[in-house]
Amino acid sequence: LRVNLPRQIMGFTDYPFMKKEGGDPRTFPGHEEVLKFLEDFVRDFRLMELIRFGHEVVRVELTDEARHKWVVESRTRETESRWESKEELFEAVVICNGKHTEPKIAEFPGISLMPLEKMHSHSYRTPEQFENQIVVLIGNGSSAKDILKEISPLASQVHQAIRGPDSQLKRLENHDNAWQHSMIECARKDGKVVFQDGSIVDADVIIHCTGYKFHFPFLRSNGTVTVDDNRVGPLYKHVFPPSLAPWLSFVALPYKAVPSIVMESQAKWVAKVLSGKVKLPTQAEMADSVEELYRLMEKSGRPKHLTHTLQQDKFEYENWLATQLNIRPPERWKEIMFFSMEKIKSYYGDKYRDAWDVDKWIQEVDCSN
Repeated sequence: LRVNLPRQIMGFTDYPFMKKEGGDPRTFPGHEEVLKFLEDFVRDFRLMELIRFGHEVVRVELTDEARHKWVVESRTRETESRWESKEELFEAVVICNGKHTEPKIAEFPGISLMPLEKMHSHSYRTPEQFENQIVVLIGNGSSAKDILKEISPLASQVHQAIRGPDSQLKRLENHDNAWQHSMIECARKDGKVVFQDGSIVDADVIIHCTGYKFHFPFLRSNGTVTVDDNRVGPLYKHVFPPSLAPWLSFVALPYKAVPSIVMESQAKWVAKVLSGKVKLPTQAEMADSVEELYRLMEKSGRPKHLTHTLQQDKFEYENWLATQLNIRPPERWKEIMFFSMEKIKSYYGDKYRDAWDVDKWIQEVDCSN
């Protein structure tokens, strides 16, 4: 698989995602190049010595509210059957495990009785394992589209189940062996999958391209911070729980945004707050801000599970963070690029990663502003 955003928008302020000799030179590189970029970042900033590999955090708990003492319990595997645990005290905890650790699985009658293979896009690596197989793929996001593109030349058939008004039985454009369906009605013990459009497929495997759930099994906050229908809350500006701020914070919850920009700004904000260089509003003011967000969402009919989806609010949020940090907001072309991606994909089709001259596009946008 390759990234679906150009490398020009994936780097950090002081560490751009540059093309390097011997690496993947493409504007939309493969995942190996992204890993190499992150490894280079860790090496160049000497972060490796600060990372404990092979440690699983099993408990984060506030033990002394007056003195802001958090116990962090972690464990390491000593042998196949024995773990060694360790408890440490900290004044502050920043939770940065993101949203791509706990896959969300589509539910429908009969799913537990199906004899066929089931997997989530989180576990997808290469298309070869689907050669000559009949594949049912659930979802219509970036992962679903990219996996469909990769496996369809090898698979016997690919059947994509999607939600929405456009979900109808039809052959997918530019694919001889791929069809679009409405969502799955049920599954049978013999492996047959029944779609809501009435069609039936004798499948070999189902791939769930259905996103992820926020998951913090280690956090014990006595109900102060909860996950309700994928809403982590209450959180002031997606980062600080008002009653536990600034000693507990979350980084990288928002999505439908450029991850590197949001993560970098949030991390800098948390660092400045903890070092006393930036002051948070009062607990009451932060709580009121959260409640106002919830009221606006309810009034507009926006479902709870989209609380951390920025999308149209993306640049307003990034500019707000920039104001807190007293830095320049992201360049205007990045905003235009983000909201132009679907048009660009539609214009160039499946070959947009290679056909689009991104550097030329950026120059033209800069000149027009």
